[in-house]
Amino acid sequence: MVVGPTILAPLGLVLGETERAFFSRVTPYGFILFARNLDNRDQIKMLCADLRESVGRDTPIFIDQEGGRVQRLLPPLATQFLAPLDEVERVTAQHGPKAALRAIYLRHRLIAADLVALGIDANCAPTADIAWPQTHEFLRNRCYGTTTKQVSTLCVAAADGLLAGGVLPVIKHIPGHGRSTLDTHFDLPRVTTTKAELMQTDFAVFKALANLPYAMTAHLIYSAIDPEKPATCSPAMMQIIRAELGYDGVVMSDDLSMKSLSGTLTQRTTSALEAGCDLVLHCNGALDEMDEICDAAGNLQGSALVRSTKALTWRTPFKRGNIEAERREHSALLGG
Repeated sequence: MVVGPTILAPLGLVLGETERAFFSRVTPYGFILFARNLDNRDQIKMLCADLRESVGRDTPIFIDQEGGRVQRLLPPLATQFLAPLDEVERVTAQHGPKAALRAIYLRHRLIAADLVALGIDANCAPTADIAWPQTHEFLRNRCYGTTTKQVSTLCVAAADGLLAGGVLPVIKHIPGHGRSTLDTHFDLPRVTTTKAELMQTDFAVFKALANLPYAMTAHLIYSAIDPEKPATCSPAMMQIIRAELGYDGVVMSDDLSMKSLSGTLTQRTTSALEAGCDLVLHCNGALDEMDEICDAAGNLQGSALVRSTKALTWRTPFKRGNIEAERREHSALLGG
């Protein structure tokens, strides 16, 4: 079956016939859902089923369910969580760092339980960026810690929790977004830190997570590596990700419609794929934009096809265990 190297988003709550025909024609690798797609349990399950039916396979359906500000599913559809850094700091202060590891694992087990019940099986989490003092507020408390070791360890726990719950994790934002002082939804940040320091800090987190199936890029310029192109579109950065960080999973772009990227959508798509991204992500549901991206993207093939197929082998059945007992344990760790 021909598959496009794209992850696309439906526009609304129901898959219309025009969208259905479009997705059937372009056969994206996967889909991603946002708040505009989420109303009630039956509606979400039907939308997920219709999306999969439109492409004729059990395609992955992604979401951003980090907890805190970035949480597409809210009560009563899903559990409300603190922002990751806020949770880590609270549990660590009360019980110590080992308890924080347990809390983060349980948190992601509970997130996974919420997602799989609705037909969603991939989560754009954990955020593996280091929270520096200068990190922009849009990102800072979405991080898990302030040191390489702390972030690496906690992100392993988060990924393990999602995987145990039958959900594929997507680590972000490779090779490290924490030094950004701007919001990449609107601006293109430039990081001037030396490569040597980056390799010991921000980049080292992703090296420690190199065995995981998916990673999402950062729309940042790292002047020491490529002074012209953001990481998403930089062959030099992709070479570091693959050869020096040892990451051989699927590299997917962050949203191509973000204002931090320049050029047409055709140019953005071509640049990202030619740089070394395996998949490109588009999030706003605009059919004309998706059509342009799919025309530019072509078909998933070569090493990108191999990696993208292999990533799906990480899918395992949801291991229910005793979710209510785990929920109580997580609440107790938070002092609830």
